[in-house]
Amino acid sequence: MYQFILRRLLLSIPTLLIVSFLIFGMIRLNPDSVVAARLGEGYTPEQAEQVKDEYGLNNPMATEYVKWLGRVVRGDWGESAYTSKSVLSEMGPKIGVTFELAFLAVVIAVCIGVPIGVYSAMRQDRWPDYVLRTFAIFGLSVPGFLIATIVLAVLAKQFGWIPPIRYKSLVDSPIENLQQLWMPAFIVSLATSAQVMRFSRTMMLDVLRQDYIRTAWSKGLRERVIIMEHALKNAMLPVITVIGLTMATLIGGTVTFEQIFTIPGLGRHLILAVAQKDFAVVQGVALFFSIAVVTVNLLVDVSYTVLDPRARG
Repeated sequence: MYQFILRRLLLSIPTLLIVSFLIFGMIRLNPDSVVAARLGEGYTPEQAEQVKDEYGLNNPMATEYVKWLGRVVRGDWGESAYTSKSVLSEMGPKIGVTFELAFLAVVIAVCIGVPIGVYSAMRQDRWPDYVLRTFAIFGLSVPGFLIATIVLAVLAKQFGWIPPIRYKSLVDSPIENLQQLWMPAFIVSLATSAQVMRFSRTMMLDVLRQDYIRTAWSKGLRERVIIMEHALKNAMLPVITVIGLTMATLIGGTVTFEQIFTIPGLGRHLILAVAQKDFAVVQGVALFFSIAVVTVNLLVDVSYTVLDPRARG
């Protein structure tokens, strides 16, 4: 068990190094664009050289990457060019907001997708199955930002309601916080719940064809007992992987929704940094998203082996 965790942890290190190098290098592919972004038009060669020295653009990329990585490991992720504040200090309050939104979306997706997937499998090739699968395809096909835009437009025009602009944290006001986050979380969860539903249905159908399930039917056990006590546990093990990977995706996938619903999370912070060409913040947020995704994937692997010892080989 511990060897498996150590193996997975060691494998994640090269992934993070590669991703961090790409994040660091992409901004430096065209040094002149960095200078133009910082100085605008009409800058002098002396000013350009000063900016290049500030960002280390005149030095070899590999050398600057090693220096930057060393600062990152020590907790120095740079300073914002516009606020002169530490990148980590600015990101801190926004991390919890993004994680809360992603977590709520996953919870809603599981509460919707798993029961519907199980029920659809139990009614295979009957009209409820066809209807539910149609809704699943709809959820996977229609972009979430389009649904969010339409919902907000209808609510604003028909009911005169717009989402609160001033954000309330979960600690300060739990009710107002959930009132602001439930709608974007629900819309974000639509595609995820459709994916969870389809995967739950597939795995449940596979389990229901197993010999031990046929034996349970032949003994005259009730359908509820067979599904809840025999089939569901084995069918849900692979679904945990999908749910975990979905959580990893949503951590970096709430950018558009945070902007639409004016939620002060990391995604909105990233959009603002890109618009302001604040390269240190862009690097920091992108790196944090990468670390979060790798960490969640590692936790999924570990939890899967805890629930199913056969996967430890």
